Amino acid sequence: MAVPGKKSSQKVSSTLSQGGAEDFDIFCNQCDRDDIRLPAFGYCLDCEVHLCQTCYNTHRRPKPLSHHQLLDKDHMPQKQNLSKSLKSTSGAQDGDLSKPCTKHTKEVIKFYCHDHNTLICSVCVTLEHTKTSCNVDYIPDISGQILNSTEFKETITDIHKLTEKCCQITKDMKQLVAKSTNSLKDAIAEIDNFRTEINKRLDELEKEVKDTATTIQHDNNKKLKTTEITCDNINRSLQATGDTLKHLNTNKKTDQLFTELKTAQQQILHNENIAKKLPTTNDVDEYNFEPNHAIKKLLQNEKSLGALRKKEIQQPAQPKNKAAVPVKMSTLRNINVKTSSDTKDCEISGITVSPQNQLFVADYNNSSIKMIDINSEKIKQLQLESGPWDITIVTRDTLAVTLPHIGTIQFISFSSNSLSLKNKLKVDGECFGISHHQGKLALTFTFPGKLQIMDLKGNIKITVERDSNGDSIFSDPWYVTTNNHSIYVSAHDKKEVIWFNWQGEIIGRNVDIERPEGISLLDDGSFFVSNYSGECIYRVSSDCKDMTTILNVEYAHAICWCAETSTLYLSTYKDYFDERNNHIKVYKMV
Repeated sequence: MAVPGKKSSQKVSSTLSQGGAEDFDIFCNQCDRDDIRLPAFGYCLDCEVHLCQTCYNTHRRPKPLSHHQLLDKDHMPQKQNLSKSLKSTSGAQDGDLSKPCTKHTKEVIKFYCHDHNTLICSVCVTLEHTKTSCNVDYIPDISGQILNSTEFKETITDIHKLTEKCCQITKDMKQLVAKSTNSLKDAIAEIDNFRTEINKRLDELEKEVKDTATTIQHDNNKKLKTTEITCDNINRSLQATGDTLKHLNTNKKTDQLFTELKTAQQQILHNENIAKKLPTTNDVDEYNFEPNHAIKKLLQNEKSLGALRKKEIQQPAQPKNKAAVPVKMSTLRNINVKTSSDTKDCEISGITVSPQNQLFVADYNNSSIKMIDINSEKIKQLQLESGPWDITIVTRDTLAVTLPHIGTIQFISFSSNSLSLKNKLKVDGECFGISHHQGKLALTFTFPGKLQIMDLKGNIKITVERDSNGDSIFSDPWYVTTNNHSIYVSAHDKKEVIWFNWQGEIIGRNVDIERPEGISLLDDGSFFVSNYSGECIYRVSSDCKDMTTILNVEYAHAICWCAETSTLYLSTYKDYFDERNNHIKVYKMV
């Protein structure tokens, strides 16, 4: 006879009946997971497990189990399916949970909060995620459904995509670094060449000054030599004349003395005239060196020999214009996005769609963001402090929403079944349009109209407000869309779509749209834009030059193109009270 509380080592079949290996025929599946075998007191139809008296009495206390149906001992199944109890050997037991809680490191994660999309421990449940405020499940109770689930497959696919993306990023970075290294080598060679040119020119200027000094020195030496020779000749001539006069005077040869004396006087006058023509002190100067003022000032003021400048990256070639290619759009369905909590008819002013087949809309009139499962059309709703205008996806699980009347960008976390508020950024002005691309946000503002490019932390990179003539570029730029090389802004009152690059430079315009509003890019670089007054949707080429009408829709407002499913989502807005405002129109490209 087996001892209660311990499992028999005997191999058990998939069902137990009279004459089993224990003192009792049917035991508690819950306790059996912890290697404790107690007789069954009842049965849960939802969990399909037998329960002992203690488990039976406490089974419906947790909020997730409150609706479960229980059968007492007299009505419970009299045969037992061991697949539930054998879960303890197949990875579903509590003992397999060993990951520590990030907040309470001594506790093990055992629960999952659906509302906050987070793993939690028992302390978290007690303090922050109580049964009165959150939808919490015990992980072993829900983990079985994850095997080979859509969420599992999507996560594996996302891991593969992100891994490939990281490998490609690394590869691209290696190529960029190699190019940068080569460009720096070229730059250093250019620095050496520039320094050689400078040295050569300075050597030339130095030689010119030194040559001048040499010429002056040569002239001075020539003057000195001429003076020395002339004065020496005069001295010798006068010395000889003086000796002769002295000799004649001593010997009292008066006649000869008289003659030589007069001749000597003439000779003195002649030599005086010669001496007058010799260089004087005024003809020979002293010198010092005065540096070139411009060069000296240049060397004093300049802080570097030159600067390293980033090369202008050539803009990627625009995709081939396909706007003129006829396309057909078929009406798929309408999705009603008005909920029981809405106090007004909707104004869906912004639309975006996630890779997980979730549709997100900004309901301006009801100050809320709504997440719609496209297949089931079930709606999750999150109230905001002000009316949202436009919406964009910034990461796999984060949205960014503009709240124009309080000058704020609100970030929102989303999962498969919940929405929750994250951080927010305060911006300078009434921000309406928003589009995210590779870590950068393109935002449009009114009063005054402007385009701003900033990072996800709110650091402003570029602001575009006026053209080269000082004139305002925008008037009510309500919507914006972006890709690798372009930013397109629909300027509502200007009646045009303006095309920019990421440096904020205007590349082109389309001025043939009467009242452009919602705008969304296609993979080929062309874009859809709604013409509210013209009651239609255009497809416009990437260079803004050509366009064709693809749909005729009254009061077309916000639009979103999903390339993965070739689907166009469209809202309409006539006035404040109109039931048509509550529907998203869905079209399929055929």
